[in-house]
Amino acid sequence: MVSGQSELEITDEEFKDTINNSKIAVIDFFAEWCMPCLILGPIIEDLSLSMKRVKFAKIDIDDNQELAEKYKIYSIPCLIIFKDGKEIDRIIGVQPAESIEAKIKSYI
Repeated sequence: MVSGQSELEITDEEFKDTINNSKIAVIDFFAEWCMPCLILGPIIEDLSLSMKRVKFAKIDIDDNQELAEKYKIYSIPCLIIFKDGKEIDRIIGVQPAESIEAKIKSYI
């Protein structure tokens, strides 16, 4: 996904490229059946449009169970913030856009 475009769903295979080829990447681990995930989706999409220096993507945990297990995703929605390919923070549950934006900006 190109930074600044709306959030893109990626697969396990695309995940490594996404986190390694961007200074800051925010990955939204979600499921289609998860109501809080559906609420968070538009918030993340709006942030992806306004935060041009950050790469946003999402991973469906039902389709990518090994990746969800590797990153110990026990509650969704779960946003993992990566910097230079390494996990640096997590945001679990629905949070206001301002809180998510402030946390991401603290790493830029």
